[in-house]
Amino acid sequence: MSLFNDQKLKLGVFCFNCSGGMTMSEASSLRIEWPEMVKIAKSADRIGFEAIVPVARWRGYGGSTNHNGVNYEPFAWAAGLAAETERATIFSTCHLPIWHPIAAAKMATTIDHISAGRFGMNMVMGWFAEEMKMFGHEQREHDLRYEYGTEWVEIVKQVWSEEEGFDHHGRFFDLTDVISQPQPLSRPRPVLINAGSSPAGIDFATREVDFNLCSMTTLEAAAELVKEVRRKAWDEYRRKVGVLTHVTILCRDTEREADEEFDRLMELGDWEGADNWIEILGIESESFGEMIREFRSRFISGASHVIKGNPEQVTAELEQISATGIDGVLFGFLDYAREVDEFGEKVMPLLVQAGLRH
Repeated sequence: MSLFNDQKLKLGVFCFNCSGGMTMSEASSLRIEWPEMVKIAKSADRIGFEAIVPVARWRGYGGSTNHNGVNYEPFAWAAGLAAETERATIFSTCHLPIWHPIAAAKMATTIDHISAGRFGMNMVMGWFAEEMKMFGHEQREHDLRYEYGTEWVEIVKQVWSEEEGFDHHGRFFDLTDVISQPQPLSRPRPVLINAGSSPAGIDFATREVDFNLCSMTTLEAAAELVKEVRRKAWDEYRRKVGVLTHVTILCRDTEREADEEFDRLMELGDWEGADNWIEILGIESESFGEMIREFRSRFISGASHVIKGNPEQVTAELEQISATGIDGVLFGFLDYAREVDEFGEKVMPLLVQAGLRH
C-alpha cells in the first residue's frame, strides 16, 4: 500500500472528480470528462504520487460556477481509474449516511481487486443538509453522526474480515447472517481516512482510521494538531495514526507569475457561491464579523492553505509543512491536466534534493 511507504512526505492529487476541483473560481479549467480524469490519474501515478482522492458531491453550491455541481460518483470513478493505474492508492469518498455498510464494503472489495490491493476509502459523515435531503435523510446532530459512523465502520471491517456469516444488532443497524465473499486483497484491509476536526471527529479518526485529513490554517496550528492526533491515538487506543492535509498549488516559473495567477483566481472567484457555502455551514455574519471576508477568500482558493511561487518556493513551503509532522499533502490545481505533469518535472526533483522524497 503506497501510503505506507518510506517516503518522508507522501503526495496525492485531490478533488478532480468535481467541477472546479478545489477552487471556487472561473479560473479553474478542470473539465469533468473521462479522458481528462484518466490523464490526470495516469500522470499522478507515473510521477509517483501515493494517493488519488476524490470528494463526494451530489449537488453544487449555486453561484456563477455552481461549484462541484458537475461531478462523477466516487466509487465508479475509483473503479475506472483503478484499471488505468499501477501504483497509487485509489480512493473513493463515501457518504456514510447514504451507502449501506454491506453495499459499501462489497463495492470497496470489488475496486480493491480491480486495483490489485490499492484501494482506500475516505469516510465522510455528511455535512451538506441539502444533499442529505436528496436521499430522504434528515441531517443528524453533529456528534450523533460520528456515533452512526462508528457502528457503520465496525460493520464494514467485520464484512472485510469474517469468513463466516455474522449477526449485528446495534443502535442503527439490525443485520442477520451477514456474509460477503471475496474479501479484500489489501492487508489487513483497505486504508481508511477521515477528515474529522471536532472533538468527536478526532476521536473517531484516532480510533477507526489510518490517516486524519486536516485543513491547515497555520503551520503552528498544524503542528499542534499532529501532536494531539498522535498523542490521543496512542494514549487512548494504542494506535499509530498518520496526518494528511490538502493544499492548493499555484506553481509557476516565477514568483511574479504565481502572484498574478493568484490574483486572477480571486478576481474570477465565485463570491456568490462562497456566500452560499457560508450560509450552508451556518456561519452568521453577526457572530463572525470581520472573519467573514477571510472565510469567503478561503473558500474561493480551495478552503485550504495556498502554496504559490516558483518551484524552489513551493519546495520550501512543502519542507515547512513536513516539519510540522504532517505525513502527506493532497494537491488541488487550477489546471490539473497540465500542472500535475509540470509538478513532476519541476518540483519533484527539488523534493528529492530536499530529502522529502527519494
